[in-house]
Amino acid sequence: MDEGVQNPAIDTTVPHSARIWNYWLGGKDNYEVDQEAARQTMEVLPEIVDIARHSRAFLRRAVRYLVAEAGIRQFLDIGTGLPTADNTHQVAQSIAPECRVVYVDNDPLVLVHARALLTSTPEGATDYIDADARDPDTIVREAARTLDFTRPVAIMMLGVLPFIGDDDQVRTILRRLLEAVPPGSHLAITHSTSEVTGERVIEAVRRWNEVAPTPYTLRSPQTIASFFDGMELVEPGLVSCPRWRPDTHQIGDQPDMDEYCAIGRK
Repeated sequence: MDEGVQNPAIDTTVPHSARIWNYWLGGKDNYEVDQEAARQTMEVLPEIVDIARHSRAFLRRAVRYLVAEAGIRQFLDIGTGLPTADNTHQVAQSIAPECRVVYVDNDPLVLVHARALLTSTPEGATDYIDADARDPDTIVREAARTLDFTRPVAIMMLGVLPFIGDDDQVRTILRRLLEAVPPGSHLAITHSTSEVTGERVIEAVRRWNEVAPTPYTLRSPQTIASFFDGMELVEPGLVSCPRWRPDTHQIGDQPDMDEYCAIGRK
């Protein structure tokens, strides 16, 4: 960590989505208040743990696809959450060590961990921006220190858009980000729905919104798909996370769950 950089204050009295997600993934970077909120959701929707892990598995497969098949060497990972195993830069640089990755989040605990843990290969680069997903202009400006916006970039927005409740605001954010990157760039999204489990996931979100400081919004697959308007969807399109290009040993044995995902190409 840089000398003279003070750690921001971390509020352990209010549950935080990044720490709750960390708990579901089996991590240790969470507090009792986060664990209680996580357990309340699990009472209604016990499969939330599987949803969290399948979402993380999608990240690994998506990054592998983007590097190995789409030829992407630059990533802008917005709302990255707490570092766990197989972070974006680790997956990307394991295939192409020259990959450059910029992480964006606005949680103080994520900032502390990012400084300590998100280290790059010598050939590549890893940077961290303390910014809100609702501020795309700041994100683009700061990311330009590390990324070359004349070359394709993969914009990763995994699990972050449900925290932005207004559909038009989401579209404005995505439009601004995509205007900043050239053709050949990609957009990856994961987003929660109530398509599969219906009332149970709606109740789980209601409980979440009672205790979490930032409300969570479910959207229909049709609305999520509209966020890719004007882009070419990579096969198989918008699907439940386990069904997006599963690994060979997983083909044919994938459950549907209320976390949908897709990658679009500009």
